[in-house]
Parts: sequence; C-alpha cells; structure tokens
Amino acid sequence: MTNPPPSPHPIRELPDELISQIAAGEVVERPASVLRELLDNALDAGAMQISVRLLAGGVRLISVEDNGWGIAPEQLAVALKRHATSKISNLQDLESVSTMGFRGEALAAIASVSDLSLTSRTHAQPHAMVLQARTGEIHPAAREVGTTVEVQDLFFNTPARRKFLKTDATELAHCLDTVRRHALARPDVGFSIWHEGKSLSQWRAHSGPDAVSLRMSDVLGEPFLTESVRVNFSAGPMRVHGFAGTPAASRARADQQFAYVNGRFVRDKVIAHGVRSAYDDVLHGQRQAVYVLFVEIDPAGVDVNVHPTKIEVRFRDSREVHQAVRTAVDNALALPRLGQTANPNESPLPPSAPRTGSWPQTRLDWSAGHRVAELDALWGAAQPAIAPGGSAQWLQDQPLPPPSRVAPANPFQPSHAEPASALANSAPTDWPLGRALAQLQGIYILAENELGLIVVDMHAAHERVVYERLKTQWDGQGIECQPLLIPASFQASAQEVACVESNPEALHRLGLEISVLSPASLAVRSVPNSLAQGDAVALARSVLEDLQAHGASQVLERARNETLSTMACHSAVRANRRLTIDEMNALLRQMEATERADQCNHGRPTWRQISVAELDALFMRGR
Repeated sequence: MTNPPPSPHPIRELPDELISQIAAGEVVERPASVLRELLDNALDAGAMQISVRLLAGGVRLISVEDNGWGIAPEQLAVALKRHATSKISNLQDLESVSTMGFRGEALAAIASVSDLSLTSRTHAQPHAMVLQARTGEIHPAAREVGTTVEVQDLFFNTPARRKFLKTDATELAHCLDTVRRHALARPDVGFSIWHEGKSLSQWRAHSGPDAVSLRMSDVLGEPFLTESVRVNFSAGPMRVHGFAGTPAASRARADQQFAYVNGRFVRDKVIAHGVRSAYDDVLHGQRQAVYVLFVEIDPAGVDVNVHPTKIEVRFRDSREVHQAVRTAVDNALALPRLGQTANPNESPLPPSAPRTGSWPQTRLDWSAGHRVAELDALWGAAQPAIAPGGSAQWLQDQPLPPPSRVAPANPFQPSHAEPASALANSAPTDWPLGRALAQLQGIYILAENELGLIVVDMHAAHERVVYERLKTQWDGQGIECQPLLIPASFQASAQEVACVESNPEALHRLGLEISVLSPASLAVRSVPNSLAQGDAVALARSVLEDLQAHGASQVLERARNETLSTMACHSAVRANRRLTIDEMNALLRQMEATERADQCNHGRPTWRQISVAELDALFMRGR
C-alpha cells in the first residue's frame, strides 16, 4: 500500500497586506459602510457637532469632521493598527459593550483600500497633527480640538471591488441614509452633510424633553410626527420608546423603519417581528409600518459582536425582547388619537379635559373621567345586538356564541335610561368627535367638534367598535373545528413533533387536532370550520412554525383576532342604513372609548378631521 502524495497546498500564514484586504472586505462594502464606521468613532469621541463632506457619492472623498476629544499625536499611528482600540481592554468589556465601535478594525481596514489621512487635536495640544496613512508621515496642521478623517479614492487599489459600486447618486443615497440613522439616535448632536460643495442637510442639536420629536421632524418630516403615536413602555430593566406610525401612514416599502438597541441602529428579526405583530390587528396586506424605536437593555443581555458590520445583534432572551416590543407598540396604537391637532405636542381640548399621566401633552384618556361614566346607560342601549332577537343586555351578560351562530342585527336602539337627545343638544366642544349633524349618502356621519368638521365612515367605525367589544368578551371557548373524513398525514421534523407534543391545548383552541404517528410523521385529524376546504397539511405546518418561533399565546391571539374580525365585519352596521341623530351620537361616543378606533379591522381610517381653517381656505374666506 503506497502512501498518498503530499498536499500541493501546504498551510501557511497569510501576509499582513492580504489579511488587511480580507478584513476590509468584511468591514468596507461601499462608501456608506466607511461613513458608518467614522460616525461611530466620532460619537464615541464625545462629538457634539459632526460635519460630513462627500465627493462623487463618497467614492472620491469621505470627510468626517468632529469636535470630540481628539487623539494625542503619539497615538495617531496606533489608531491605524489592526485591533487597536480605546473602547475595550478585556473579555468582560466585550461582553457588555456600551460604545458604538469596539473591534479596532475599521480605520485599519479603510486605510488598506483607500488614501486615508487622520488629523486630530486634543485640548493639551497647541495645534493639530495630521497622519498620512500610506506614507506614515506626521506633520503639524491647523484645526480646532477634535478629529477629521479624510478617505480619498476608495478601492483605488482594488479595481475589481470598485466595479461593484453603483452610480454616484445611489451611493450618495446610501450615505444619506447612514447619517439619518445616526442623527435619529442622537438628537443632542448636530449634523451637516455636504456633497460636491453643496449643503444637503443641516440638523442642529436639540435638548430637553422634546429633543427626540424635534429631531424626528427634522430628519423624517413633520408628517411623520403628525401621523405617529408615542411609544413608552418599561418591563423591568428594559425600556422601549420612540414613535410608531399610524396605519394610515404605512408605506409600500419598509424604508422608514428604524430600530435601535442601546443607541445602535440594527436590523433585527426579533424586533421587526415584534413590531409587525403589534400591527397585525390594524395593518393588513403588504403595507409596511413606519417607526423609530429605541430598545434600552442591559448591555450584558445583547451580543453586538455578531457581524463585522455591527448591524446585527443577538439577544440573550429574544422572547422577552419580542414581547416587550410588541406590547409597547400595541399599547401605543390602542390609544385613540381622537381630537388630535396637526401638532402632536398640542391638545385641542381645554385644560380642564382629562389627560393621561403617561403623555400629558399628546394623548387624552377617554376611558376615565366623568364624561365617559355618564355614557354607561346610553352604551347599554346602543350596544350591537349580534344574535337574532337578542338585546344589548344579552351581549353583556352571556358568553360569546360560536362564530356560526353570529348574525347581524339592529346595532342601535334608543336609550330608555338616558335621553340621547341630551347628547345632540350638547356643545361640540364637549366631545373629541363632536356632535352629530347629519348622515351623508347613507355612508358617512358628519359631526361638529371644536376644531371643525368630523367625517366618519359609519361601517368602518362600527366594525372596529364591535370587534374590540367581541375581543374583550372572548371567553376562551376556542375555535370550532371540523373532523376530517380521512386524516392528512405528512412527514415531520423532530422539532415539529416536539411542538405537537408540548402544545396540545393551544392546538385544540385553534381548532386543530394533530396526532403523532411516529417520531417522523404527524396526522391532521381536524381543522377549523372556516378552513375546512383548505390545505390541512400546509395549515398545520404554518401553525407549528409559528408556535415554535413565537409561543402559543401569540398564535392563539392572532387566530382569535382573525375570526372575530370576520364576525365584526358581518355584525357592523351596513352602508345605506339610515341612522337617527341619537344613534349617530351613540356611535361617536362608543368610538371615543374604543381602543384603535382610528382604523377599522382592515386598516382603513374610520374618521377624518377637517379644520375650520381648511374650510375657510376652500371658500377663500379672509382673502
């Protein structure tokens, strides 16, 4: 037996130049990734003002100038060495990173694929010093305290990589996105962006309680604020805050979704899914929510050392983060934005109106206070009677019937306990959605409030009211199921089999009966009534996937909501149904006390405000 020949490719150490090129390939993808690293360093250095200058979309020049602490002359050369950093010094520091940068690779990687110069001055220096990375020369320079990094001719020594860059306009757009992401997270820092010598954006630093909202308005525009709600939720040491857009502000693309973990912009599936779950009940189809959310968590509970670009993170308890994000956004969306003016920091109601303790300047609490309490009797008579021959009191006292027994009925009845005409005679300023005036085309309710005219989509509004009431009265009976004549068996993974064995109650409440045939196969024996004609195996796999990823409680809630949404749609008052003034007012009052009353179950708006100023403009009054 002969021995095999020696390997023609022996193992050997790579030269430093090649190592640097490999590292640069991981860190430097395009001009925007260079800019991101330089902005991270500037913020870590305590900068309060950052100026970005670009040429050719960042390909010819990326210059980042800050007024931070600066770098001492003897440390300039060290700063360009690989794995040299002031951010961490031991393993414990790495496990609880609190700075934007920490690897010590960025400057070395950038210098290996560009012509880089580093100019810096500390408070202790009489003048600045500049280091040319290619030659290693250091000489005096003039500038204030802080640091300027200039990156010229990116990828000049790797032409193959330069060919993968897009047009200057595209690269510039990516650079602008990078600055926006940093600017949103740091409203206390001023930013300016210049391209080809022209100013593109300048955002001054803000301070005080309104700093975040002012920066949102600067970067994303005033419409983002007017069509969003504040998010503020704490769960132990974790806090989720920011702004979440209303369903009406949703977009076709996910280009206005900003998530931050301890101030670092991230693209994280856990956070994204948590937000999407919160919008499940109000946003349908392929529309994308808009939001700016900040997750503050113990640095030891998140691993930022996952990817060279530092845009991905890994949570120690991802389910806890998911639940916190979902609850935070869901709670914010649940509060009705009734009577809100164009400026979210101003309230349209007089100071005597009841307000919440959480958001004293932005949200009103219509579920507490004497006004809501006075409506108990009226609501009792105006509740939708969703069973044939039933009454509103029946709905309050009896458990919810199965879906198959639900049918539409008269949704409004005159109140015997309290004359509804008292509402019709009230002043328009007494209620956020005002006093009903008339019905238009059997579709819309016209009402007058303090700001002007309210237009309400009658069916959409009542559908949301009925839906929310059905959700609160859900008594845990579960979804009715239908046995299959022939069970549908399929090959299953070990995880799917384990999921079936550990979640029998959840599957039963969802109307699914799945049994284990063998360690590698399952059988679907019953499915929900409403899905009896569908693909039983595909349904089972989808539910099991959701159960594994997100837990039984969320899957059950999603299924419940879909079922009750269908029920509410059929139970809501239909178009062309003539309502009396009393009935219209009753619906308006119900909307004011209903969560998510701003949109129907399908994500459409339920009402719109037309101010007196807008009406004056239509008729050219005052001109």
